[in-house]
Amino acid sequence: MAKQKHKGMTIFAISSIPLILVLGNSMLIPILPRMKTELGITQFQTSLVISAFSIAAAISIPVLGYLSDRFSRKAIIIPALILYGSGGLLAGAASAWFDNSYTWILAGRIAQGIGAAGTAPIAMALTGDLFKGGEQSKVLGLVEASNGFGKVISPIIGSLLALVFWYAAFFAFPLFCLVSVLLTIFFIKEKKTKKEPPPVGKYVKGLASVFKTEGRWLFAAYLTGAICLFTLFGILFYISDILEKDYKIDGVIKGLILAIPLLCMTTTSYFTGSKIGKNMRLMKTLIILGLLLMTASFASLIFFKKLVPFFAVLAVSSIGTGLVLPCINSFITGSVPTDRRGFVTSLYGSVRFLGVAIGPPVFSSLMEWSRSGMFLVTAGLTLVCGILCMFLIHVAKPKPKESENDSLFEKLQFT
Repeated sequence: MAKQKHKGMTIFAISSIPLILVLGNSMLIPILPRMKTELGITQFQTSLVISAFSIAAAISIPVLGYLSDRFSRKAIIIPALILYGSGGLLAGAASAWFDNSYTWILAGRIAQGIGAAGTAPIAMALTGDLFKGGEQSKVLGLVEASNGFGKVISPIIGSLLALVFWYAAFFAFPLFCLVSVLLTIFFIKEKKTKKEPPPVGKYVKGLASVFKTEGRWLFAAYLTGAICLFTLFGILFYISDILEKDYKIDGVIKGLILAIPLLCMTTTSYFTGSKIGKNMRLMKTLIILGLLLMTASFASLIFFKKLVPFFAVLAVSSIGTGLVLPCINSFITGSVPTDRRGFVTSLYGSVRFLGVAIGPPVFSSLMEWSRSGMFLVTAGLTLVCGILCMFLIHVAKPKPKESENDSLFEKLQFT
């Protein structure tokens, strides 16, 4: 565990990593309509600016997760942040000076996505390495809250930067990454291990045994995380479009409005992470409750078109997301031994990114099909996740005088 006097800075450094990550998509959401106009591209091509980043991350995450288990977390995080910033620099330069800039922007976004693969998912595994017991859940809640805080401020930052020139956000990425690299270098001290990393064959067999015993509940947890991010970015894509097209709201005001549901999610994530400790039953209850709140909110949105009541109802889904994600994070991070944690948490990050990747293009198609249908399909997905979590996550009765270092795996029964 991190030494007490440096613990605060260690947590701050770890939390900076997912914060940097979410800027990659959320900061661009407000400028997508402007990008579409400036580059003369279609709505679908515009959505690919988000999807290219997320698909590249989803593909790269399992590889980098394995490498973080085999070597060290910092050995992956630092180069990943550098690549992330470099991809932003390429996309910004392409927007400003290159011919065929859209293609080069996508190339920069793919580079950013590969870099993103070595950030937040590895930070989750690092948290599991450095903190134990109830403190681990609390720090994971802070990491998720940092993730959410990044989502809150990033539309505002993106809108402010767009006042300079529409592609200014791309040039901001290297600066943010530099801060996180320095924090990681100076304040995150990993435990030194004398054990040699297992050969690839043995490692894969170990993972197979993990998924054989825990596969059903991990499937429910992975799917739930993906659907939460799918709905979040799909709804943000929808809101960004209608604010500009239907309500003629742009600039900083638009960024502030986009931040409202994200603020609700972030606040809830923080309090959830700080209260759940190692209480498995409470975690399962909050996951199901959160998914039911999301279902009710999305199903109700078909009846609201005016902005104020629409956002009031949407806030309920954001609260639900804030209840779900910290609990899912705690389940997954504590479910496996340290030597395989990087891969399992990274695979979780991968499916979350897939949710982000397919959100905008799917919602783009659903928007053209039917507004009511879009919200009902979304509600149906969250309801299915709630049912799966209810039946596939079984929590064992607590043992008397549990050790703070007992793994979550020992307290879960799997069907």
